This record gives sequence, C-alpha cells and structure tokens, in this order.
Amino acid sequence: MASKDDIYEAVASIESPLIVGRTLGDLGLVKNVEKTVTGKAKVELVIPTHYVPPELDELLKHALEPHARGADIDIQVMDDAAQESWIADRRSEMGPPIGEPGSATRVVAVSSGKGGVGKSSVSANLSVALQRTGNKVGIVDGDIWGFSIPAMLGISSPPAMVADAIIPPVAHGVKVMSMDYFVGDDKAVIWRGPMLHKAIEQFLKDVFWDNLDFLVVDMPPGTGDIAISMSQFLPRAQVLLVTTPQPTAQRVARRAALMAAEVDQQVIGVVENMSWFTGDDDKRYELFGSGGGESLAQELGVDLMARVPLLPAMGRGADSGHPVVLAAPGSEAADAFDTLASAVIEKRPRVRTNPALVINQ
Repeated sequence: MASKDDIYEAVASIESPLIVGRTLGDLGLVKNVEKTVTGKAKVELVIPTHYVPPELDELLKHALEPHARGADIDIQVMDDAAQESWIADRRSEMGPPIGEPGSATRVVAVSSGKGGVGKSSVSANLSVALQRTGNKVGIVDGDIWGFSIPAMLGISSPPAMVADAIIPPVAHGVKVMSMDYFVGDDKAVIWRGPMLHKAIEQFLKDVFWDNLDFLVVDMPPGTGDIAISMSQFLPRAQVLLVTTPQPTAQRVARRAALMAAEVDQQVIGVVENMSWFTGDDDKRYELFGSGGGESLAQELGVDLMARVPLLPAMGRGADSGHPVVLAAPGSEAADAFDTLASAVIEKRPRVRTNPALVINQ
C-alpha cells in the first residue's frame, strides 16, 4: 500500500511541462498531498501562471495510477506577490545571466552574409540535435523581420508571463523565443535600431531561460543593427557560418566572418548547406556547384563542420514543425546535423582577447 510520502514523491518527480528540465517538486509547485482512507489521493498544486499546460492533468494521472485509487486534483494560480517571489527564487538559483562573465551557457550564433542559404533550417536542426545529446538548449529567432523558427519547430502556443519574466514555449525539448509570438499574421515589423536593440535585450534578459547548456541564435542575414546589438549582449558568442557550395555565397558569408572578427567573437566553423541531392539512382548531384564551404573554411582557418545535403524531408519537416533529425532519422541530412552537434560541443570557447571592446554605432 502506497503511503502519503510515496504519493508526494510521485507528484514531485513529474517534469514540469512549463519549464523543461525541472520537476514540480524542484520548482516548489506541490502545495499539499493527502491520501484518504479509501485510498484516493488528494493533490494541491500551485502554479505561477494562468496558463495551465493541457498535458499536466494526464501527467498527474499517470504518475498517481500505481499509488492511489483515483485522485482529486486542485490546481491553484499564484497571486501577483507570490509570482514575483517565486520567479525571484528561481533566478537566485541560476548562475550569471547569458552573455555576462561567468555564465555557463554557450552561445552559438548561426550567421551568414545573405539570406536564402538555409540558416534558419540549420539553426532549428542544430538546436534539436544538441538537445538529443542530453544538453539543455534554447533558441532565439534573431531575425526580427523574417522570423520562422516557431513554425519550423511546430510551436503554436505563446510564451507565459510570470511577474516580469517571459517563460518560453518548448518544442522537442528546446526552449524557443521569437518575435513571431507578438506579431499578427497581417502585420509587419517596421522598426529601426533602438527598437530592434530593445527587442533583442528582452529576448535575452527578460526571458527565463533557466540554466541552459547552449543557446542557439538564428541571426538575420548581413551585418546590420541586430548583428551589432547581438555582439554587445553576447560578447562571448561562438559564430557558426552557413554557406552554400556556390563561390558567390562563400564570398558573401566571408563578410559575416569579418564582422565577428571586428567584435572579437570566435568563428568556430563552417556549415555547407544544400551540398548535393541524391537521386533515385543513388548518384549525388551537386546542383549548386561544389567547394564553397571547404574554400571558406580554409580561408578562415576553421573546420568545415558539416555538409548538409538537400533532402525533401527537410522542406516537409520545416513546414510541419518536425526537424529532419526527427522526421528522417538515419538520413544523410540527419546524420550531418548529428555530426555538426558533436563538432560544436567539442569547440570549447576561447578566452576573449579584448573584453572591453565597444562597437561604435
């Protein structure tokens, strides 16, 4: 016969659907547990947001099934004062904020000199591949105008608010923040430097990322306002350059490397996307030429970390919210992203050579 302590442990050990990687007990959300003489469990939870994850009820029933003959579950919402106290306690458990000295979160900025090279697809698949290795991963959709990451990862729910903190939605175990949550389908983001700077600051400082191992940033193309703001907020970011096999794309991607050097960020490697297409005859067809990624890596003195082929499942997966590493495991493209994740993990950050660097705007 299960005891009250058994029931408490069963509830407390449930992973929170609101904050991935934390249990209900770890987050202090289990208010009370009782067991009646008939063997029924009575559970009181207190949560910090009005949004109740729909899967929470099913998680509770599944956890309690071996220990009780049914359950009465009462879920209460914290008042404003309790929310402020709760988020303050959670922040006190964390290390330094992302981007600040002492932060244990590695930031990987996925960059290119132009659009159309598949940078967002690389960012989305890399984040999921990193998460599948056991890391705690978040991703920022840094393209404020051309956001696409939530759709690629299949997110439809907005962030939750707890006091002044934003709790990011989660897909495939990855926490995701994007302007997509705040702009209607019939609206365009028509912002200039100061507003863009503020939006990036909120994505990094107001979001409760918890203790991430990796934060992947899908950078906008080029070297404009957002790239400059990112370099100020994330001075220790490691830069991953995405290019296609075309020499023209290689030359443009080189500009993103020059930007990284100007702001004392470390380029850790190159990803060549759309490298080839394998036909039904099992032959590889290099539709966009060859050699661009290898030439860029050699020019910069870094590794060509992965060559990602064209695969129909990548396009379908991006449209349906299922990255190719999940939609087509074992495929050439999925294997390329697993290889990329391993290569990124191995590239430990260097010590910055000029921590006092300031960008003149």
